[in-house]
Amino acid sequence: MHHKPHLVVSLSGHGFGHVAQTAPILDALHRSMPQLRFTVRTNVLFAHLRSRIHAPFAHLPSEGDIGMAMSSALDVRAEESRAAYRAFHTGWEGRVASEARLLRELGADMVLSNVGYLPLAGAQRAGIPNAALCSLNWADIYRHYCGDDAIAAQIHACYANADAFLRATPGMAMEALPNLVPVAPIAAVGRNRRDELDRRLQLAQDEKLVLVSLGGIASRLPIECWPRIDGVRWLVQRDWRVEHPDAIVLESLPMSFGDLLASSDALLCKPGYGSFAEAACSGVPVLYVSRADWPESLALIEWLQRYGLCREVSREALEQGDFAGALRAICHAPRPEPIIPEGAERVADWLAVRLPR
Repeated sequence: MHHKPHLVVSLSGHGFGHVAQTAPILDALHRSMPQLRFTVRTNVLFAHLRSRIHAPFAHLPSEGDIGMAMSSALDVRAEESRAAYRAFHTGWEGRVASEARLLRELGADMVLSNVGYLPLAGAQRAGIPNAALCSLNWADIYRHYCGDDAIAAQIHACYANADAFLRATPGMAMEALPNLVPVAPIAAVGRNRRDELDRRLQLAQDEKLVLVSLGGIASRLPIECWPRIDGVRWLVQRDWRVEHPDAIVLESLPMSFGDLLASSDALLCKPGYGSFAEAACSGVPVLYVSRADWPESLALIEWLQRYGLCREVSREALEQGDFAGALRAICHAPRPEPIIPEGAERVADWLAVRLPR
C-alpha cells in the first residue's frame, strides 16, 4: 500500500492566535497535497479547530505546552508560570524520550509546532524533520517573566535546533535564533456580508457593529456595566452571558467569525496576532487595550499602526466603556487598503518540498 505522507502538527492552546496562524497553512497544504495526512495535537477544543481548519485532520488531545499562566486575558501570573516550567522540566530527558517514541509510533514524516518546544525536541531526538512556526517563542517569553536561567536555555535550544523557525509577520525579532525564516502575514480573511447582517438584525443605515474579542483566553469584559453609545451594537460571545440592550450574541448569527469580522465597523480587542492580522487583512479598524508587559505587543502594535487603522484605549476606559470618542473617530477615519496575507502559501510551499510525496 502506498505510504501517505504524514504531518504531525502541535498547537499551543494559549489563546486562539496559534490556531489562527496555522489553519490557513494546513488548508493551503491540503489544496496542493491532497494525499497529505494531518494529525493535530492540542488542548484546543475540537469545535474551535473544526471552525478554523477546513482540511481533514485527526485530532489527538494533548496536554500542550505551558505558555504562561494567566489570571485574565491581560495578566500573567509569573510565579505560577515559573513553578509550572520547573515541574515540566523535571525529568526532561525522559519527557523528550517519550515524545520521540510517540512521534515514531504516529509515523510522523515531519513535525510542525506552533509553538510548543517539546514536540520539536522529540522530533530532533527521533531524527524527524521539524519546524517551528509562530510570531513569538516561549524562550523569549519565559526569559522576560522568569529570568535567563537553565530552563530558558533548554527551551531556546529546542527552537534553535529545528530545521527552521518560521517567524510570522508581525512578530518578535528573535535575533538569537540562527535558523530564523521570516514569513509574510498569515490570516484567514472572511467575506464582508454586512448587507445580510443589516437585514437580519434590522440595523439602521448608520448603526455601527463592533466585534468584541479577547482572543481565546478565559476572561470577559463587564459589558453589562457599559453605558449605551448611540448607534453602536456589540457582537459578543455567548459564554460571557452579557446582559446589555445593545449586545448581540455572535454565535446566534449563521456566519463564521471571519465573516463577522470582515462585516464589522471595528474590532475591540487586546494585541494578539490573530486579531491584528485578520483585522488588517479585512480592512477593519481596531481599538485595542494596552498590554504593555507582553513582549510580543510592541511588534504587533507597530505593524498595525503602519499598515492598518488602530487606536489604543486604556484598560480603565475599556472596563468602564468610556471610549465613545475613540470609537467614533476610528469608524469615520479613511480605511487603508487591506493587507494581502501571502504567508500561508509561502509556508505551505516551504513544507511541501520537505515532505515525501
